[in-house]
Amino acid sequence: MSKAKKILQQYWNHSEFRGLQENIIDAIIEKKDVLALLPTGGGKSVCFQVPALMSDGLCLVISPLIALMKDQVLNLQNKNIPAVALFSGMSFKEVEQVLIDAANHQHKFLYVSPERLQSKVFKSYLSDLKINLIAVDEAHCISQWGYDFRPPYLKIAELKESFPKVPIIALTASATALVQKDIVEKLQMKEPKIFQQSFEKPNLSYAVFKVDSKINKVLEILVNVGGSSIVYCKNRRQTNYVAQLISLQNISADFYHAGLPQDERNKKQEDWIQNKTRVIVCTNAFGMGIDKPDVRTVIHYDVPDCLENYYQEAGRAGRDGKRAFAVLLYHAIDESELKHLPTIRFPSVDDIRKVYQALADFLQIPIGMGEGNYYDFDVVVFTKNFQLDIFLVLNVLKTLEHEGHITVTENIFIPSKTQFIADKFSIEEFERSFPHLEPVMKCLLRTYGNILDSAISINEKLIAKICRLPYEKVFACLEELKRYNIIKYIPQKETPQIYFNLNRAAASSLHINHAEYFKRKQQFELRVEAMLKYLKEVKKCRSQIISNYFDAGFIKECGVCDNCLAKKNIALTDEEFKQIEQKIIKLIYSESLAVKELLPHFKMIKKDKFWKVLQFLQDENKIVISQMGIVSIR
Repeated sequence: MSKAKKILQQYWNHSEFRGLQENIIDAIIEKKDVLALLPTGGGKSVCFQVPALMSDGLCLVISPLIALMKDQVLNLQNKNIPAVALFSGMSFKEVEQVLIDAANHQHKFLYVSPERLQSKVFKSYLSDLKINLIAVDEAHCISQWGYDFRPPYLKIAELKESFPKVPIIALTASATALVQKDIVEKLQMKEPKIFQQSFEKPNLSYAVFKVDSKINKVLEILVNVGGSSIVYCKNRRQTNYVAQLISLQNISADFYHAGLPQDERNKKQEDWIQNKTRVIVCTNAFGMGIDKPDVRTVIHYDVPDCLENYYQEAGRAGRDGKRAFAVLLYHAIDESELKHLPTIRFPSVDDIRKVYQALADFLQIPIGMGEGNYYDFDVVVFTKNFQLDIFLVLNVLKTLEHEGHITVTENIFIPSKTQFIADKFSIEEFERSFPHLEPVMKCLLRTYGNILDSAISINEKLIAKICRLPYEKVFACLEELKRYNIIKYIPQKETPQIYFNLNRAAASSLHINHAEYFKRKQQFELRVEAMLKYLKEVKKCRSQIISNYFDAGFIKECGVCDNCLAKKNIALTDEEFKQIEQKIIKLIYSESLAVKELLPHFKMIKKDKFWKVLQFLQDENKIVISQMGIVSIR
């Protein structure tokens, strides 16, 4: 047994690797740079975790999502593998201690956000870290031509200067040929080995339905297909509404979105994972890093804006290899909204400057100030105060991120901080006068050594456990101590934050790279166009459509998607389809005919075949069928 397989057996209890995992690991062992394109649930983390465990040193993992980092670190720690993450909200001393421990070989994996790479404290310890592998998760974020570009990813390549001989592995579930090329260039990969796993998922049945009532179709699917389910919606309000409608039919359902408190999100997620809740209705904030193999259905209540998002979210169904269904629902209005999306997503330069000025006024940041600071940001209050359209604001914020001016961190978690500001004599007097607060005060002083000298991150749950008090009681005690000026107390924040990467500029001179901005818009228009084609396609295998979109090479027809099943049911070959199509076009080329006048010309074939081709021609806008049933060339 190879060393890699022994590690796999020891820590993951598997005797064999899946798919391309072993080939990828072999390339990393040979010190090759690697770009790995593996589908959702394809076991990407094993591809860098196993080779990192095979050699001395530290694996640096760069990931954009705090929740994903925490989840992977916890999984490693549960395997008795030393791992740690640096995320927003940790104090300077906490960050420094993690880096000291990493430099002293106490950790095997260090997870960081791309923004963290640019911090002074990280840079000061970088040369002390014995890094054996650099792993870049969600690598498509480095490409501004991709669907989720994040400017801080562009700084990752600077690590090559410090560690020129250390291999780098970039991992993503979805990247077109253009984005793949960009990843390789931006990460300065040297003769990389590129691995792309087949898009074949023989157990996953894709289907698209144009419906009058989405909720009725959702309920029909949930009644006919048992087991765990995800229903994706486009906004937060809709998740609650749809979950309530499902629950009314005695189907266990709950809703989830990024606007809920962290504890509540964790509880909802855990209940769903443990099958206490059957259906989770959510925004796309849900699903990253969650390994639940027995999801039987993923239903999209609304149309995603690109196939990249759709493929990644749909791929959360059927990871156990058993039959599962990915269903996309849409109305005619969804098509119209999707067509207009590029104009909404890419506001005019004047609108960008207008919102930027309002943002600076709202946060009270003078020109030339703000760099390196986080600001609480309530988008609802902001839009109301300045009478702005919320969609315009959200898309301008995205643009400002792309241009490198700000970073919007919706799920940031900043721990509570406390410092005693009264002197020791006053603290002792206060304890005698307010005995009900003494347990919490003593716990703070004994648990957090430097709390008399500086603001320290604290954990209210830990204090509650030590004092044997309810969490709410501890919180109330801390607030009371704050009112009496015994301590400074800043409760934890889970509110959205805006981080200024650069000092605030005058709106009139705000730098926007116009050429790249409009090129990004063109790329977005192409993604929307591909999504629209996927919706309207009634003939081609859906797995083949997705594979072709990602330039992943030819795969055979899946045989289980709606189009493949329809073709089987009608037994319509490509040659038959072409013959019927050409005959219909020829018959109506000179004059319009009623459907009943067309039918006699197709006596030798089944009517189902004729109707299928006629429907296809109408969907493709090649013909028009009036309310009177008159067929004519468009």
